[in-house]
Amino acid sequence: MTAGLLIIAHSPLASALRECVLHVFPDGADVVAAVDIRSDQPFDELVDLSRKAMAGLGADRTLVFADVFGATPCNVAQKLVDGVSARLVAGVNLPMLLRAMTYRREPLEALVTRSMAGGVQGVMQVATTAPQNQARKRNDQDPGDHQQ
Repeated sequence: MTAGLLIIAHSPLASALRECVLHVFPDGADVVAAVDIRSDQPFDELVDLSRKAMAGLGADRTLVFADVFGATPCNVAQKLVDGVSARLVAGVNLPMLLRAMTYRREPLEALVTRSMAGGVQGVMQVATTAPQNQARKRNDQDPGDHQQ
């Protein structure tokens, strides 16, 4: 069976990340849920809302993503996971979610590993081009070569 993915993050990040995932995986609407956390909501209400979102996935296993470790969304998420049928990963980013969607049919432990690898591999410094009017160095790439 396919794992459900639950994103719990500060509003409106969770919904925005879900929409980005569904842009790439339009058939995934039933396996990805989002809970946007607002600062004016009581903690217990947030936990109940998140439990309902998780149950709505109808999955036998769930990977829960939170935006920042130690913040309210992560604290809410910790109330949902049991370490067996549900796991929690903090520090969610879009590459991580796309990787999770790609491998959502794998066992939960493998899904956690792949998701975290996707998140780390998706963060990189991107080389910049030389500013205009600056002479190119001899070892610079050919101007027609767009690979970095």
